[in-house]
Amino acid sequence: MFLRRFSWLMVVVGLMAFLVFSPLHAKSKGVKAATSAATKVSNPLNLNTATAKELQVLPGIGPKIAERIVKYREKNGPFSSVDDLTKVKGIGQKKLEKIRPFLKVSKGKK
Repeated sequence: MFLRRFSWLMVVVGLMAFLVFSPLHAKSKGVKAATSAATKVSNPLNLNTATAKELQVLPGIGPKIAERIVKYREKNGPFSSVDDLTKVKGIGQKKLEKIRPFLKVSKGKK
């Protein structure tokens, strides 16, 4: 009888621990991703010369959005500011604010 109750108690405690710590883990993964991006992008990327592969190191930018950025640039010419990224499908104001510190816009190669 004692073992059965103890087993159920352990299941309940384990479930509660999972529910409490899962959101914390998810938040820490986001912080790790941003830190990783900051490490990989020691100098801001030039939005007008960065390749799709280079853009993918930015937080929240995967292969599809990176390719859209490059295609938009090829079709419409160079970006005049980082804010122009909101014209690219999949980049809203929230995402722009996350990646803004890692980007710059200049006409030259660097």
